[in-house]
Amino acid sequence: MPEATKEQRPVRAAPPARPTEAAFFDVDNTLMKGASLFHVGRKMHQRGAFTLREAAGFAWKQLAFVWRGENLKDVHSIQASALSLAAGLLSDDVRTLGNEVYDEFIESRIWPGTKALAEQHLRVGRRVWLVTATPIEVASVIADRLGLTGALGTVGEIEDGAYTGRLVGEILHGKAKAVAVAALAEREGLDLRNCWAYSDSHNDIPLLSLVGHPVAINPDVRLRAHARLHNWPVYDFRAGRRAATLGLKLATVGGAVYGLWRGFARFRR
Repeated sequence: MPEATKEQRPVRAAPPARPTEAAFFDVDNTLMKGASLFHVGRKMHQRGAFTLREAAGFAWKQLAFVWRGENLKDVHSIQASALSLAAGLLSDDVRTLGNEVYDEFIESRIWPGTKALAEQHLRVGRRVWLVTATPIEVASVIADRLGLTGALGTVGEIEDGAYTGRLVGEILHGKAKAVAVAALAEREGLDLRNCWAYSDSHNDIPLLSLVGHPVAINPDVRLRAHARLHNWPVYDFRAGRRAATLGLKLATVGGAVYGLWRGFARFRR
């Protein structure tokens, strides 16, 4: 990879000038368009880790995720599929795969507005964590490549350097995010009243309610209503929201169909 220019280099987490303050960012549909785990599955399929039929299942779940927003059933379904497919994979290989996924799929899908918010927190001396249901290996890659402090993510059990297909704890989603952030705050000496949290989903209302400065980004209908009721700031980076959202959905459908067609062609060859 060519060396990044000064403008391209991420803002790096400096020693905290505000040691009791931090910001927490959801990933899917908040930091980036769509579901990060879908692109992990896509990359695994390219490597021959699973079949075209299984790849089609991932694509369909991604379409549902983008079309109607985050849904607990969808998240658990995608996570269960990924865990079963990851059983036997080496953890070092997954970290390498995470870097490839970031370069090929995630970097171009990051919302510039959300990235700018995270960088502003870093500039004033706050620490910034990602908090996501995405596997911790992939979440850590995203945080590192953006120059953030770190990440909290779903942890897969590892034995002898390979995944067993089981979880350590539970999927980091919904209330589990609030529990994880509260535990982190206690370890790091954070004052949650002086912390920020950002999400697109009503499922993250427990996390948003935990901090003194909750912010809705690209919110779903239920989170938007909750934010208005409680006077929370709302940022929507989907320019010309209805037209852009429709365009994103159509592009995702077209991309999924094209990807599956190419996969079928390779499969036949």
